[in-house]
Amino acid sequence: MNPRINNRNKAIGIFDSGLGGLTVAREVFKKLPHEDIIYFGDTARTPYGPRSADIVKKFSRQDVNFLLSKNIKFVVVACNTASAFALDYLKKIYNIPMIGVVKPGSEAAVRVSPSGKIGVIGTQGTIKSNSYQKALLKLDPKLKISALPCPLFVAIAEEGYINKPATKLIAEDYLKGLKNKNIDSLILGCTHYPLLKKVIANTVRPKIKLIDSAEQTAIAVKTELERLDLANPKKTAAKKSFYVSDSPDKFKKLGERFLGKKIGRVRLVDINAY
Repeated sequence: MNPRINNRNKAIGIFDSGLGGLTVAREVFKKLPHEDIIYFGDTARTPYGPRSADIVKKFSRQDVNFLLSKNIKFVVVACNTASAFALDYLKKIYNIPMIGVVKPGSEAAVRVSPSGKIGVIGTQGTIKSNSYQKALLKLDPKLKISALPCPLFVAIAEEGYINKPATKLIAEDYLKGLKNKNIDSLILGCTHYPLLKKVIANTVRPKIKLIDSAEQTAIAVKTELERLDLANPKKTAAKKSFYVSDSPDKFKKLGERFLGKKIGRVRLVDINAY
């Protein structure tokens, strides 16, 4: 049998430091409904943001090793910090196609930004890493980028405080600095932020286009699978498996909020074994 044809039947592996990557998984489910998905959340060591680049690389390598033990065909690095610090490193080590969340979001922002004035919001770690700023300027050195950390958005998303009055006030306080920058696109540079898309959209100027990095990453995954002739041709319902390094019950409860649907069994993994 042609090995490539055999590879089409393998699953896509997705990893994140915790819950946020589920917004990427949710978009992959939508765009690629016939692909089996294996998701790993490193809940024992979340968040990756405050960690050093060397530690993020070490953790990311263990995450990929675990996914490879499940015989996958493609890796999605659904973590902004791991995408920034570890993606290039991982690509040099592993002979498997992989994609992160930074580049797809950056490319989408450039496409829809006629003025070249682009905003980026993310966690302290992501903004401090300059990952989006570097990716954007690599695409076009003339861009004017306004980057802003919005760390409380992560806790708001995980606590389910999406439609609370306090959330609106926090969003207005965070984003007021962007209103005078005349940006025409805004990258949601954290995988938690798509849950707050409506609040953010209602806070910034109406003409500002929001770039959902999770959605753009899923589109990029679909494009890459088709380009590499790795798309699964089956038309049956796909299998979705979830693994974590700690607190599977908590992950299941919060994960169902992120996905907007029930999650079956969540399995516990000793990630240090990888």
